[in-house]
Amino acid sequence: MDLDARQTVILAIFVLFLGKYLNRKIAFFREYNIPEPVTGGVLVSLLLGLVYFLFNFNFEFQLRSRDTLLIVFFTTIGLSSKFSTLLEGGRSLVILLVLAIVYLFLQNFTGIGVATATGMGATVGVLGGSVSLSGGHGTAIAWSPIFVEQYKIMNATEIGIACATFGLVLGGVIGGPIAKYLIQRHKLKPSDQTNLTVGVSNHNSAQKIDVESVLNAILIVSIATGVGLRLNDLFVYLGLNLPQFVTALFAGIVMTNSIPLLFKGIRWPTGTPTLALLSDLSLGLFLAMSLMSLQLWTLVDLAGPILILLLAQVIVVVLFVIFVVFKLMGRDYDAAIMSSGYAGLALGATPTAIANMTAVTKKYGAAPKAFIVVPLVGAFFIDIANAFIIQFLLGYMA
Repeated sequence: MDLDARQTVILAIFVLFLGKYLNRKIAFFREYNIPEPVTGGVLVSLLLGLVYFLFNFNFEFQLRSRDTLLIVFFTTIGLSSKFSTLLEGGRSLVILLVLAIVYLFLQNFTGIGVATATGMGATVGVLGGSVSLSGGHGTAIAWSPIFVEQYKIMNATEIGIACATFGLVLGGVIGGPIAKYLIQRHKLKPSDQTNLTVGVSNHNSAQKIDVESVLNAILIVSIATGVGLRLNDLFVYLGLNLPQFVTALFAGIVMTNSIPLLFKGIRWPTGTPTLALLSDLSLGLFLAMSLMSLQLWTLVDLAGPILILLLAQVIVVVLFVIFVVFKLMGRDYDAAIMSSGYAGLALGATPTAIANMTAVTKKYGAAPKAFIVVPLVGAFFIDIANAFIIQFLLGYMA
């Protein structure tokens, strides 16, 4: 059955409602800050997989609106990013970037070790390392032809997509428990009492959101998104190919740090509950669509060896986050939030990282620095570093 864009959005909203319902009713999801889109999305993808196995009936989704929501989401993150907070987080940005690059090597070495021990071959370990986990579905698909042509791994695409898919789910599951453990063990509290960057606090439902604030936020977000897309066209013309959500993020950052200074009387949405709500809405729908559309039945034949590899990757990332990332990022509340985000980033994708941080900050309080540092590392720097590291390791093994 083919679902058009409208029907896909309708189902995604039901997925979000399901996730919210399950998180309210099941204490484990609530206590360990599992993002609502992950709760609902994984369950629906499992149900659709069961329908396929029992009745050989498949659902196809129109996901163009999902891609638009991703661009809108990163635009809202850019519009929430003040240079003052960015400068304050400059040291954290550098530290996390260095740690992320170090972890790319560690992630690949883990994959190579497990793949070699299970007889899959060292090259498969790179494919099941930073190619599909830190890189995500896009990187896995982009590199798969090279693994097929040069290394004769004929099912490279299936392996890459399997690892990226399971990694996306696992990244959304472990971030919340990591943050809960760190916050409670070290008795951490937020130092910043500002509004949340994404979403509305579970403890404050009285924050003012009215028609004018919604219209104003939609107007600014729409303009900033357009600027980001035109900026992307310019970069493509100059020979630099960047994901559209990256230029949307940069456009939001530039606009939010220039226009309010040039035009003092303008009503700008940065720091408002309305912009945070738009961020939460676009992120939630994006993740719901991404997870509910996973075709899990395509991964069954690879499940055994892939799960062994992923189990090792999960153990390594949890240890790395708790004993390295958290300590070097400052051992404070912001460090705990960034740790939960980085766990999602290392196994899944940048939206997964932000979903983890959103779920935690809704419960414990704001951490605006985390919502600048983690997206910048995940949305831009890490992909560039990952490409060089993958090429280096493959060349070395060859």
